[in-house]
Amino acid sequence: MTSKMASTTPMLSMLRRAAPRLTSSFFTCHCACRTQLRNQSSRRLFGSNGPLQSGTGLLSRPQITASLDNPGKSFNLGGKSQAKFFPETSDKSVAYWLLGSAASVFGIVVFGGLTRLTESGLSITEWKPVTGSLPPRDAADWDAEFTKYRSSPEFKLLNPRMTLDEFKSIYYMEWTHRIWGRVVGTSFLLPAVYFIARRKVSVPMAGKIVGIAGLIGFQGFLGWWMVKSGLKDDLFAPGSHPRVSQYRLTAHLGTAFLCYTAMLWNGLSILREHRLLADPQAATKLFGRLKSPELRVFRGSVGALAVLVFCTAMSGGLVAGLDAGFIYNEFPYMGLGLTPPRSELFSDFYSHTPDKSDIWWRNALENPSLVQLDHRILATTTFASVMGLWAYTKLSPTLRTMLPAACKKGMHGVVGFVCLQVALGISTLLYLVPLPLASAHQAGSLALLSSVIILGGRTWVPRRAARLVYQQLGKSRPVLAKPVT
Repeated sequence: MTSKMASTTPMLSMLRRAAPRLTSSFFTCHCACRTQLRNQSSRRLFGSNGPLQSGTGLLSRPQITASLDNPGKSFNLGGKSQAKFFPETSDKSVAYWLLGSAASVFGIVVFGGLTRLTESGLSITEWKPVTGSLPPRDAADWDAEFTKYRSSPEFKLLNPRMTLDEFKSIYYMEWTHRIWGRVVGTSFLLPAVYFIARRKVSVPMAGKIVGIAGLIGFQGFLGWWMVKSGLKDDLFAPGSHPRVSQYRLTAHLGTAFLCYTAMLWNGLSILREHRLLADPQAATKLFGRLKSPELRVFRGSVGALAVLVFCTAMSGGLVAGLDAGFIYNEFPYMGLGLTPPRSELFSDFYSHTPDKSDIWWRNALENPSLVQLDHRILATTTFASVMGLWAYTKLSPTLRTMLPAACKKGMHGVVGFVCLQVALGISTLLYLVPLPLASAHQAGSLALLSSVIILGGRTWVPRRAARLVYQQLGKSRPVLAKPVT
């Protein structure tokens, strides 16, 4: 038995060496694999909506054949990867939606000023984002809300004889303001999700929209944070006029201005991109004029003017928070001179430290006399800057030649709004802050900022739009040489 096994062992080893080395590919059906690869390539090229188009039209037959023969190789359409999820330019409907949202924010800013001027902002003493959307429905609900208000410092110190009917009027003012804020948030968030999900916005614009949505939510938090400051006695001096913190009021106003500016700017940017891409040749000529070194001073001046207008509006928020408009109701004098006495402007009363190290900034932010003076100085500086820039465009031969007509019209608009705003501000002061004039003055500040933003949109070179225009023309973006001095 052992001898038989020993004799067969050499024979088996010889057969093993003689047999072919079989791999897994020997058992694979290559015909079926080729058919499967062709089907996958066809689905990738044609899809469910018909043949795939390249940047210049339908794919040619050699292109399709090459892709079928090389199914593992990605096909490049128009020289760009097709992995992009968003378009290069946002749809015009997104621009109209952003501009409509900006108009809604403009309205709620003006209405918020009315709520402040009628002293209605502290009538609702609770923050209920969901259940607070409905007003009281019966007498018991109204009595409960009125009871809460009667426990507030404003009722005890200012309105101890207020009736239920009078309370309803201020309650509806604040309730409308809060409902309007919810409408602004909802009418922005839902369309934002739709436009991003439907890929109607570019990648940068999608990020900006998400940022604006977050800013709206932060604005709602700031609103309640501001109102809360007027419901506690320990946040203002004992026996003084109950009011919200001027710091929180200015933060609330500033966030609203930023939100409005972002909506306006991005909406106009989308429309400007479409207008420039519609005529690339004219767009390149416009870019050449706007990027000229002769307009560098004007471009920078418009940007500085936008910052100045914003700061002036924020100083107006401090004036409103401190009721500083009810003192020194004359112009241009403040008492016996152009400014109050130094001892009044930098009073030790507002210092909180023993060494008086905070006397400068606390008076600048908490002293009604100095706050009004600061607002006057900023407003006068804004008016002088606008008129000076306008004179520069008129007297400079270079600007008269190089400045586009749209920029000249925008400059005229800024001049008109700043003159109107100055007239409204002086009238509001002289007539002891009447409701219509004060509300128009606040609206005028936002309108003036809007005119400067529009002027900037016509003056500054849109980098993204310029890149798209040069790509459409198939040119590289030119680099201007610096002028030799």
